[in-house]
Amino acid sequence: MMSDPSISRKLLAGMAAAALAAIVVSGAFGAAAGGAVAYVMLHGAAQSAAALAAPAAEPVPAQLQASVGDGGVAQAVSSVAPSVVTVVNYMDAATAQTEQAEKASGSGVVISTDGHVVTNAHVVEGSQRLEVILASGETVPADLVGSDPFADLAVLKIDPGAAPAAAFGDSDALLPGETVIAIGSPLGDFANTVTVGVVSALNRGLETSAGFRMEGLLQTDAAINRGNSGGPLVDARGRVVGINTLVVRGSGASGVVAEGLGFAIPSKAVKAITDQLIAKGRVERPYLGIRWEWITPQLASGNRLAVDYGAFVTEVSPDSPASQSGLQRGDVLIGIDGTRFGEETPFLNQLLKYAPGDRVTIELQRGGSEIQVEVTLAERPSF
Repeated sequence: MMSDPSISRKLLAGMAAAALAAIVVSGAFGAAAGGAVAYVMLHGAAQSAAALAAPAAEPVPAQLQASVGDGGVAQAVSSVAPSVVTVVNYMDAATAQTEQAEKASGSGVVISTDGHVVTNAHVVEGSQRLEVILASGETVPADLVGSDPFADLAVLKIDPGAAPAAAFGDSDALLPGETVIAIGSPLGDFANTVTVGVVSALNRGLETSAGFRMEGLLQTDAAINRGNSGGPLVDARGRVVGINTLVVRGSGASGVVAEGLGFAIPSKAVKAITDQLIAKGRVERPYLGIRWEWITPQLASGNRLAVDYGAFVTEVSPDSPASQSGLQRGDVLIGIDGTRFGEETPFLNQLLKYAPGDRVTIELQRGGSEIQVEVTLAERPSF
């Protein structure tokens, strides 16, 4: 059962995130360089002739230059690593001041000179006290500015100047195959871990809870583990192009195990959500005022329902837009403004396309008949 329009963030617990930190250059370069110099001195004339005869190298297409970078992975990491932090969530109020406190950890990245830190909403869920461990190892207190479970993003606040701010890149300009770097604290113990991969695909959608899909995600094969959630996905120029949010390990039904299926929220969406959280402490989401169960073809078949997809209303909140418009317990919502619900168009995703104050037409089935109800949406309360 789900409360409208909230999702069970526990099902996001599989969320993942990625790696971090410093890369050390080997001192073996000197010997190798000496041999190379000798080779050039002995064979310089032949190499010069070959160079004259060789065709000019093809220029790198402008749309691929971002993947080449300005100094390789090490330079990209060195520019952003000081901004990457570990987020520690103390969840038990009774023991929040003791070493035995129930706690969880994830990753984050500083995004403003004012000390704002972005991480995942599921990382700070249920927090009684928050701390941030900087790349330097220093631990500082953090306050929760705001959280949005639907985007799985949250903003924290630490003292200004405690760590430098990372720069956002343009996630819309990414191409499949482009190099990306994940930075974070896997398992909470390996701070500033760096993993490298590519953009595997763009605009992925995944069901993270019954009846809700996260959409527009970046897919990457950069290694992501528990504790990396909330850490940055960085391009080859050291710019944050995503926030790591989850990893898919395989299909529970088939037992097939998969590797290299990580997902990140693109920077364009991150910036839009964090701007609202910083300005208002919340993201304005529409509110209907029902509890509901998501109907799938399997449930429909087992219960002899007339529709394959829909939202079965189990409770209508008093004085809500739903109650004021006449929605009833037992109604099956099947569409909004002419868009029928389905696997790719679930109820909650369609509802979240609207804003508080919007008037919508909800199509539903009641007692074997299909009817339409006009509803003016309110703003989702803060719970």
